[in-house]
Amino acid sequence: MAQIDSLFVTRLYRAALSEHGPTVDPEELQNSCIVIAEDDDAGQEWCEKNGYPGYTSYASLTDLPWRFPIFTDLVKSLDAHVSAFAKDLELDLDGRKLVLEDLWINILPEGGTHASHIHPHSVISGTTYVQMPEGASALKLEDPRHAMMMAHPPRLKTCRDELKTFVYQSPKVGDVLLWESFIRHEVPLNMAEEERISVSFNYRWD
Repeated sequence: MAQIDSLFVTRLYRAALSEHGPTVDPEELQNSCIVIAEDDDAGQEWCEKNGYPGYTSYASLTDLPWRFPIFTDLVKSLDAHVSAFAKDLELDLDGRKLVLEDLWINILPEGGTHASHIHPHSVISGTTYVQMPEGASALKLEDPRHAMMMAHPPRLKTCRDELKTFVYQSPKVGDVLLWESFIRHEVPLNMAEEERISVSFNYRWD
């Protein structure tokens, strides 16, 4: 009888941020993101200059955990989640650690999108979700082999998740998603009237 195995598996980690302490108050985190965005003139200018919809602190603020205690607690929780994911991936870190490289706020208004991209020079990337109103964009993840499927026929629409070329994740407030940084991903058009707020991050092998 034929044997069919799954090879070269792509892992996606999803958990409640609260699964690992310390506790991060979601309302305080949401308020902090909004206040930071309103006060970050450099970030607002960068977004306007580069045609970025809404707001991101990616190009302006590199020290959120130092500025705001709630982000210090957030990083402690993320460290634990990333450690758990690294164990699942069975990474041989050779006595070194995965450490936070950068952490930034994203506020996407109605009609805003974030184009498909990867995170070079990082090992694990992810996002935790702060405000996800009804109709807010899912996260779209792409099969990393997609570019090599030159003459490959499309999959059936009903195919299993592990065979899909694109997978959509609809996280809830308080969720954290982690993936290996070479996975191409994007945020499709935000159909919600309210803003979609998240905090994204990268971890490097230190």
